[in-house]
Amino acid sequence: MIITSASVRHAAVLVVSLLTACASSHAADPRESGTVYGDFLAGSFAAGRDDFATAASALLQAAAEDPQSDEVVQQAFLAALLDGRPEAVSLAARLPGHVAAQMVLADDAARKGEWERAITRYDALPHEGVALTLQPLLVAWAEQGAGHTDAAMATLRPYMQGKQLRAVYALHAALIADLAGREAEAQQLYEAAAAEYGPANLRLAQILASWEARQGRVDRARRMLQGLADTGDPVGTVVPALLAHPETRAVASPADGIAEAYLALAATMTQQGDRNFGLVLGRLALDMRPDLTAVRLLLADSLAGAHQPVFGLRLLAKVPADDPLIALVDLRRAALQNQAGQTDAAIALLQRLIAADPARPEAANELGDLLREQGKFAEAVAAYDIAVSRIPRPRPGDWPLFFARGITEDRLHHWEAAQSDLERALQLSPNEPFVLNYLAYSWAEQGRNLPEARRMLEQAMRQRPDDGAIIDSLGWVLLRGGDAREALRLLERAAELQPEDPTINGHLGDAYWADGAKLQAAYQWRLALSLKPDAEDVPRLQAKLKEAEVALGAATPVTPTAH
Repeated sequence: MIITSASVRHAAVLVVSLLTACASSHAADPRESGTVYGDFLAGSFAAGRDDFATAASALLQAAAEDPQSDEVVQQAFLAALLDGRPEAVSLAARLPGHVAAQMVLADDAARKGEWERAITRYDALPHEGVALTLQPLLVAWAEQGAGHTDAAMATLRPYMQGKQLRAVYALHAALIADLAGREAEAQQLYEAAAAEYGPANLRLAQILASWEARQGRVDRARRMLQGLADTGDPVGTVVPALLAHPETRAVASPADGIAEAYLALAATMTQQGDRNFGLVLGRLALDMRPDLTAVRLLLADSLAGAHQPVFGLRLLAKVPADDPLIALVDLRRAALQNQAGQTDAAIALLQRLIAADPARPEAANELGDLLREQGKFAEAVAAYDIAVSRIPRPRPGDWPLFFARGITEDRLHHWEAAQSDLERALQLSPNEPFVLNYLAYSWAEQGRNLPEARRMLEQAMRQRPDDGAIIDSLGWVLLRGGDAREALRLLERAAELQPEDPTINGHLGDAYWADGAKLQAAYQWRLALSLKPDAEDVPRLQAKLKEAEVALGAATPVTPTAH
């Protein structure tokens, strides 16, 4: 049997193919009839929906019924791995050419403290793909587990001189030296890693602050963590909990180090858009360290991006209430609940978070975003007001809050308040293209400040030269200013970039009309109407189209063109 449906094989087969070092010369297909086929099909379909619990149950049953099928065993292994099932280890032993399976077997040895066996298995991983990047990290941690610190440092040293991921290798070398009690070496390596990374993210800040606090530099550790709170990022919600115990080791054992290596690569692959690798590597990290909440957050975000919030909620449900990152987990939980249609539960959770920490703005900001998405603009502004009141001295990273409140006030037709917030957002981040676009376009709609609006949109376009919305706004400003020919050029480009946008097509129709191309204008207005424009735009488009048909003497309605 060859299953070709993309919906059935979406996750499982793609990840298996990516992580398989060398394909078997013979891969038996599951039988065309009987229960094995049904289980295989049901499991593959569930895997394609990221429902790894259902997929694992069905595919493990299929593998028991047809243990000779390489494809069934591979998919059962992958589903078991992604669902955190112990059967993944026994299935991995049946897949000698499969990279992820060999990682699972090496990890199993590491968890059991069989470090020499783990070294051998990690060392045997193929020198290609993700395994090529991971191998030195995994080998080094296994060597540290076996008590061979010199060997571990020697394993990582060449990679710290390379061009790619030097910061990751330096950080892990620092963690190994730290764990081995080599303080001078650890200090040097932590400094090198920090310099390579640049601005600290949450995980890096935790690691570096722990080192500083344990060296007696508690004030420096606190400043490092406080810096997270000053960015305007939601990670600021966890700063108070981290400040309570800055000395806590982020990586307290070689097994933790292996989990950390998987986390680093999972984050990298996810950021690069390869969520399949990210899911597999994230699960490997959780298998090594189930309490690594940073991994659960990463995987939950990945599942949310794939429109599978229920499965993201399942991952976060296992985070205990006393976890230092619980405030961030709760914010993510609310977002996932809203995405899953549990909007009332999400609102209630955010309201509890707002009340529980009257000093932090993040939960109120999130509530404002949720209510704005629901079209409850007055309530959203009230939530944003709470968030703004909790920021006595706005920082550059706070511009999205003022931008969001400005958009919401605009929807309520409170333009003076909206303009004030949009201008405040620009004061905080003067080159932000989305704010430049929104404010300039709003002015153009009102026929105000057109020279300034043009300058702002040209500034935005320099940053996002292929953004159809910004190009449309500039074209609209030029059209309102009387430059129909240049406006037409820009609006045609915008329509090429975003052919399904009703506003852009409506503007293009206006430009054709101003340029004397009445038939083309009528086509564009008809097309704009067919693309479900905002309700308030429909009467205007209908009126323009009627005027065009009268001017053209059209006996039949004009039909739209396609870009």
